[in-house]
Amino acid sequence: MVDQVRDVVRLVGDVLGPEVVGAYLHGSAVLGGLRPASDLDVLVVSRRRLDVPRRRSLLDGLLAVSGNGARPVELTVVVHGDVRPWRYPPTGDFLYGEWLRHEYEAGTLPQPEHMPDLAVLITTALAGNHPLIGPPPAEVLDPVPHADLVRATVAGVPDLRADLAGDTRNVLLTLARVWATLATGEILPKDDAADWAIARLPAEHRAVLAHARDLYRTRHYADEHWPDELRAQLPPHTRHVLAEIDRLSG
Repeated sequence: MVDQVRDVVRLVGDVLGPEVVGAYLHGSAVLGGLRPASDLDVLVVSRRRLDVPRRRSLLDGLLAVSGNGARPVELTVVVHGDVRPWRYPPTGDFLYGEWLRHEYEAGTLPQPEHMPDLAVLITTALAGNHPLIGPPPAEVLDPVPHADLVRATVAGVPDLRADLAGDTRNVLLTLARVWATLATGEILPKDDAADWAIARLPAEHRAVLAHARDLYRTRHYADEHWPDELRAQLPPHTRHVLAEIDRLSG
């Protein structure tokens, strides 16, 4: 991972230059450690919006260093003035993720958009306190109020429900983490969130989440397998967890 982080930092510095306020690890890298299929998550804070040439250069560089045998990179750029002082919903200036590679390769260029999930990214970046460029994150970013963290956490639930069939492992673990965040106020590593949820699930709903947790800890997505008996348990398990999320979120 060290070499890939170095490549990402070099790319950000080359493209943004003095516009970079800071760059910070977040996600699995600072929440319990990277697992076999974890993305390398980086949050970049810029002084101003990227122009089109810089967007293209950053995208082309990320297409070269992410995936294709290397760890997938998820890189988000925010403008400092868009997130400090904090307000909700936050705006992101640029997002790269491997799940969008086909769109990028077809000519799509990442554009500014509302990104509720920035509340989670910023919270984990502050907690992780791992600067790659610039000062510690607490000198650059405001803490996210708990109410906005809850709003952002719940905002992604409809998309998760829609992705259950195609991204089963990730959806189950993320829903477990949403439930845990609402109940505890903490953002737990995905496998720790699964352990927390399994301890609170009825016995008939535990097996699918335990399987998702074990896949997360040991397998790449290409090696993922769901036996038919576990797939049959997905709908009732998901309904139960969504009911808990609804109860806690009001």
